[in-house]
Amino acid sequence: MKSVWILVADSSQARIFSAQNSQADLIEIETLIHPEGRLHDQDLESDSPGKISGPQGAGGHAYSDENSPKEQEEINFALRVAHHLSDELNQNKFDRLYMVAAPSFLGDLRNALSSRVEKHVAFSLGKNIVMLSPEEIRTHLPLSLAS
Repeated sequence: MKSVWILVADSSQARIFSAQNSQADLIEIETLIHPEGRLHDQDLESDSPGKISGPQGAGGHAYSDENSPKEQEEINFALRVAHHLSDELNQNKFDRLYMVAAPSFLGDLRNALSSRVEKHVAFSLGKNIVMLSPEEIRTHLPLSLAS
């Protein structure tokens, strides 16, 4: 039987479960925490943005990065989770991966996954259910987890 892992995540927490078969209860095996994911942009910035002046110093506007500090923290956590999954796959700890994550975090996570891990993703759903019980999480997954 193939080893099945279920990842349930948002920008501040990633819970990893295993399931022995399609009817088995989900067993939580690990939790990754990222408290910075709960902070607001103003709590993540050290000071206000710099200014960019226009031609001959006239006018100006605030400099803006491509990503807000909160978005960058979400990307950083997605990279951390993706690297962790890659390391675990390299140790043959799972064969199939089911992912349920908050929609924006799921996008960042998909962008961060290695092609090797991507090949093991059997299901993904953009929904924030990280705070639910294992029994409630199970209701959001396909009936058959393992073949």
